[in-house]
Amino acid sequence: MVRYSQPAHSEPFANVQGLSPSWPGVSAMMDGAEMQSTPPTVPARRPPRPNHRAVDAAAVAVGLGMGACVALAVTAETSSALSAPGGWATFGGRLAGLTGTYLLLIMLLLIARIPVIERTVGQDRLLRWHRRLGQWPIYLLTAHALLITLGYAEQAKTGVWHEFTILVGSYADVLMAIVAYGLLVTAAVTSIRAARRRIRYETWWAIHLYVYLALALAFSHQLANGASFVGHPLTRAMWVALWVATAGTVVIFRVVLPLARSAWHDLRVVGVHEEAPGVMSIVCSGRNVEGLVVAGGQFFQWRFLARGMWWQAHPYSLSAMPKSPYLRVTVKAAGDHSRRLTRLPIGTRVAIEGPYGAFTRHARNTNKVLLLGVGVGITPIRALLEDMDPWVDVTVVTRASSVEDLIFRDEIRSLVTNRGGQLHELVGSRRAHPLDQRHLRRLVPDVAQRDVYVCGPADFGDALVATCRRLGVPDDRIHREQFAF
Repeated sequence: MVRYSQPAHSEPFANVQGLSPSWPGVSAMMDGAEMQSTPPTVPARRPPRPNHRAVDAAAVAVGLGMGACVALAVTAETSSALSAPGGWATFGGRLAGLTGTYLLLIMLLLIARIPVIERTVGQDRLLRWHRRLGQWPIYLLTAHALLITLGYAEQAKTGVWHEFTILVGSYADVLMAIVAYGLLVTAAVTSIRAARRRIRYETWWAIHLYVYLALALAFSHQLANGASFVGHPLTRAMWVALWVATAGTVVIFRVVLPLARSAWHDLRVVGVHEEAPGVMSIVCSGRNVEGLVVAGGQFFQWRFLARGMWWQAHPYSLSAMPKSPYLRVTVKAAGDHSRRLTRLPIGTRVAIEGPYGAFTRHARNTNKVLLLGVGVGITPIRALLEDMDPWVDVTVVTRASSVEDLIFRDEIRSLVTNRGGQLHELVGSRRAHPLDQRHLRRLVPDVAQRDVYVCGPADFGDALVATCRRLGVPDDRIHREQFAF
């Protein structure tokens, strides 16, 4: 199935043959279109190298901030307050509340899409840090609620439940704090791996939007009741500045910059092409595509502004390096959103956020690489192969259940042949091609001397990373792109 139309921002498919290697189905785009003489297509600008010093500086700043939070809690107490009934419980509750909300801000910054952090660390690793950190704010905020209630109950010499009802009814914003806590717990529960597997991405994404509301409610509660802030205008101003800076970072990099970039490039869908059963390529055309600072292997958050789809963004990797005026993304129809993309109307406007990811040529530490992709996992591998430095020794291993499921077979073969690399196409079941130690060593005898790039489903990636480690590949030479949320 192929559907194409003339792009909105260029002469009619002029110089499409300049895309190297040519994309399947591009000839259909040119049928009936008058070819005109235009300058050669211009590749997108390559991003700068990762900046590890900036990441180290950010880590130091996070540590100093945590120390400052502890100092705020300590300096707000007096010896007489600590020695009073419930004093230590109250102090522990205040300390837990401050550090818990500080960690929430750090979680927010981890997913704020800060370019220098994102380019150096990669979104996969940032999301793993975000998830691992996510349980601690919940523990700390739970301890905050319990210890504060217990401390106040001891001070007032009343029961814990009675004191809880007084707190809810008499203290400003406590009810809002309870609502915020409930929203945070809901987001945390739906982020557990077992729960994520049972809910749609769209549902998970919508639930997590409420975390922003939870943070706003928690912020209001802290300023109204926090002992470190009530009557302390300087510390109050510093805490407000920290929250404003965090919110501003999120707004700039997740809202303002994507909106500006989308308006500038004004992408529109010009073609939908079937690459393999259930796998579709979507070709977009836009202006100044050569201005995108992107590397092979990176992905964008794509928002197709069609009815019923405009409100949600999904991460899809580029399946080829951009060549002005075209971008191509390739998607497997596995969920509601991706299945609707097969019926995407020609001319649909597209908003993008990114590019993101450290699954790029910059991550390699040697001049020999192994690229491993299964199924639609070959998508970023294909773009990475195109972008890889020409002097690098490249071996590509791809696996599919049938020849028809080998996505980009001709393109990858052409790219590998042109650079003198090796290509292993494994066709058949997992049992026939398990990619265990014995099979991988037979295919790539020098695997331990290579950087290994792995992309595919979570179970495939987990098994293959473990296999590479057993074969002697160091962790800093294993690079992974995982299809999961």
